[in-house]
Amino acid sequence: MARLLLGVTGGIAAYKAVEIVRLATAAGHAVRVIQTPASLHFVGKATFEGITGAPVLVEEWDPDPARGAFPGDERSTHSPISHLELVHRADAFAVAPASANTIAKLAGGHADNLLTSAALASVAPLVIAPAMNSRMWEHPATQSNVETLRLRGATIVSPESGRLASRGEWGAGRLAEPATVLSAIESHFVAPSLDGLKVLVTAGGTREPIDSVRYVGNRSSGRMGVALATEAARRGAEVTLVAANVSLQVPSGVRVLAVETAAELAAATRAEFEAADVLLMAAAVADFRPVEAESTKIKKSGRSELAISLEPTNDILGALSAARRPGQTLVGFAAEYGEGGLEQARDKLERKGLDAVVLNDISRADIGFDSQENEVVIVTAQEETAVAKGPKSTVAVAILDVVEQMGKAQVRESPR
Repeated sequence: MARLLLGVTGGIAAYKAVEIVRLATAAGHAVRVIQTPASLHFVGKATFEGITGAPVLVEEWDPDPARGAFPGDERSTHSPISHLELVHRADAFAVAPASANTIAKLAGGHADNLLTSAALASVAPLVIAPAMNSRMWEHPATQSNVETLRLRGATIVSPESGRLASRGEWGAGRLAEPATVLSAIESHFVAPSLDGLKVLVTAGGTREPIDSVRYVGNRSSGRMGVALATEAARRGAEVTLVAANVSLQVPSGVRVLAVETAAELAAATRAEFEAADVLLMAAAVADFRPVEAESTKIKKSGRSELAISLEPTNDILGALSAARRPGQTLVGFAAEYGEGGLEQARDKLERKGLDAVVLNDISRADIGFDSQENEVVIVTAQEETAVAKGPKSTVAVAILDVVEQMGKAQVRESPR
């Protein structure tokens, strides 16, 4: 059973949300509904409450008699903040129908009602099913807002073309059929395929101090590593994230160890590695660091130049690979520039004794470092899997699919 949090906004298509809820509950899912005040002009709370068996919330100040619980859940012993507790428990958050106004608010990060506040606090997969007049749907502002949400990882269930609510009008903007919307939502409900496994993920970019102010660093935001940690946790794994200078939101179920330098990342990863079943080494670790770091700020005055001597950092992944125990899966990342990247990735795979290497081309400005999207090739000893350009959350799904397949192969090949 999965937990679906459904947001219903104002529009004639709100009546179709009733069918989405009916189909979802018939499939065995637990559903809670948040309505905007405008949606009450089309469908009342009692309709959704009758189908879900749970209270419907509209205003941020509404007390939640269920205390954030979904049908079948144990209720909290205290009265939690409703929008925080609901999204914490939800396996997916869908907005159907999503009006042009709500889509604009979600794209802008607004939190002016219960639905938008919940969306801003949610780290669950977000599914948006727009419904509006064709002229509103085709307006550049709406299209830009939808694209913004798509780039952030939201699944957009495109509206269909047909007869619209306004008499005599025909065009794109009809809410997709309820079964289509539910199918898109259910694509995010995954079995706990990594249940019982411990996954160690590194993310971000290390910073090697030059003095008390300056450092040698890189442009890694940590998005890829956070996406991997999020997806691994969604599949039921016990996840530890070693985060090097990462300021992104991390799911509450992920344990985070904050580090700054390559040495700190090495120490934290080494301490966690023995207990880990899977290592996903997504952090961009500095290859060099200053030989000596000044304890104070280096002054510019009186200097015509500044020379800094660098020394190589330790090979963290290579050392972990040498210390691996049977049954562990190690995945490295290769940020290569332009042509020859595939050969470099194959060399890294063999030289460091890894199970897979994820290659991305950092010569492209539209993917990779500090970008919402990525396009990679997953290299193993047996094959190369190309993952098309898309949100890093989607790339994370593909990487963990390969990790799971490798794990199953190890089980098949192990002696009985």
